[in-house]
Amino acid sequence: MSDHWKIIVWLVAGLIIGGALQLFADGNPASPIGLKDAKDSLVVASVPQSSKIELGIPVVALIKNKGRNDEERLAFRSMNDYEGALKSCDIGAIIWYETKTGQVFQASLKLDQKSDRASYLRPFTFFADIFLRLLKMLIVPMILTSIISGVVGLGSGKDLRRLGTKTFIYYVATSMIAIVTGLVLVNLIRPGEGASLGLAASDKFDNLSDSSFVDVLIRMVPENVFAAFGANASMLQVIFFSLLFGYFILKTKDPHRTTMTSFFEAAFEVMMKLAAGVLLLIPYGVFCLLVKVVGQTGFAVFKPLGLYMLTVLAALAIHCCFTLPIVLRVFAKINPLRWIKAVAPALITAFSTSSSSMTLPVTMETVEKRGGVSNKVVSFVQPLGATINMDGTALYECIGVIFLAQYYAGIQDFDLTLTNQLQVVVMALLASIGAAGIPSAGLIMMVTILGALKLPVEGAALLLAVDRPLDMLRTVTNVFSDTCGSAVVATSEGETILAVQDKGASKL
Repeated sequence: MSDHWKIIVWLVAGLIIGGALQLFADGNPASPIGLKDAKDSLVVASVPQSSKIELGIPVVALIKNKGRNDEERLAFRSMNDYEGALKSCDIGAIIWYETKTGQVFQASLKLDQKSDRASYLRPFTFFADIFLRLLKMLIVPMILTSIISGVVGLGSGKDLRRLGTKTFIYYVATSMIAIVTGLVLVNLIRPGEGASLGLAASDKFDNLSDSSFVDVLIRMVPENVFAAFGANASMLQVIFFSLLFGYFILKTKDPHRTTMTSFFEAAFEVMMKLAAGVLLLIPYGVFCLLVKVVGQTGFAVFKPLGLYMLTVLAALAIHCCFTLPIVLRVFAKINPLRWIKAVAPALITAFSTSSSSMTLPVTMETVEKRGGVSNKVVSFVQPLGATINMDGTALYECIGVIFLAQYYAGIQDFDLTLTNQLQVVVMALLASIGAAGIPSAGLIMMVTILGALKLPVEGAALLLAVDRPLDMLRTVTNVFSDTCGSAVVATSEGETILAVQDKGASKL
């Protein structure tokens, strides 16, 4: 059974078991705060340790779906009224408590851990959490080895510097265009606004909205690089150090340059194997995650996830069908339809494997023999592209992170500012450079960005439930951009591309 079908089978199994637990296992909501009777209302008697709610505040109502068209106010005056109001709310949803003075504060409605359903869900939750921790484990070594090996791969000869400069400019430019496309669409469609994802509110947003872009740039420079290695929230610092370290390896004389280059290339290969091994667990991670989510909250979570998927698909379609063809026409003087026909085997392989690295041999042979690009350009541009050029991944990361940020902005006091979004753009670009060309590697990079922006990383695990079809399509986007890069660089080197010529095109 192929990986795609294996994931689909386990996904369906997770939906079935989670739905069965939702229907047949008893599970009552647990009150997020403790209340006790007062004269004509209930007052706050106890709160979670991290909560800022003051004790003794009289509360008189719950508000469901605050700020939406279906907003509902549930008044209560006794504990019986309050418990009835809680049961009418979905577990995992955010509810608002209204005080006697008209103020509101929110809390996440969780499953009572003493209920039968919580007992049945506990082993699935355990394995889902283990899988998420394995993803976090990969972040620092993957970023460090990938970026350093990519930079040293540019080489130091005159021809390599020229090719490297052109290739790098193309890759950065197309990735930025992809990210901006995703940024515009996610702000127009706003799939995370008013979503019900069942993710708990966080207390880590206090200083995020106050950070200026200048502050972000200052924090990019690590005071202690080993401390940065020990914190997934310090990824900008790790990326900054990796870029500098790789650059100065090229400035070092042999034999040290060769030794360090070989070391980091070997380390990156090991990390690729380790990441591939962890990602083999994706079908089972998806299964446990869906049992947990559906068992707790039901199927309501998939409505906003569907809108999120449509946003990603629309952005990928714009980049593949408009942006990259325009780049081919303007900078390589190539008919886009002829080029797509020429590189079709690589695109089909990318779709079926979800891995730009596994597709690389097919891509190189296709671009050289069917596209007519010289071996000199292909052998340099394509391996580098499989490592650092991830247009589809960068676009997906931007949309995914802002989707989750929109959700959190709706459930607590957090402003999704322009500065926050610029941080996402920079992080998505840098993280896409560090993403490995293996299935679902973009998920690891999304965890990186969420951690750096102090957003809870659990949201990335939820997006894993709908990741595989998006992964297949964004890999096609990555590989198509790589092939376009070869055509653009070859044209800039004075080559005549076979796919431009009518006679050559007829042979494709």
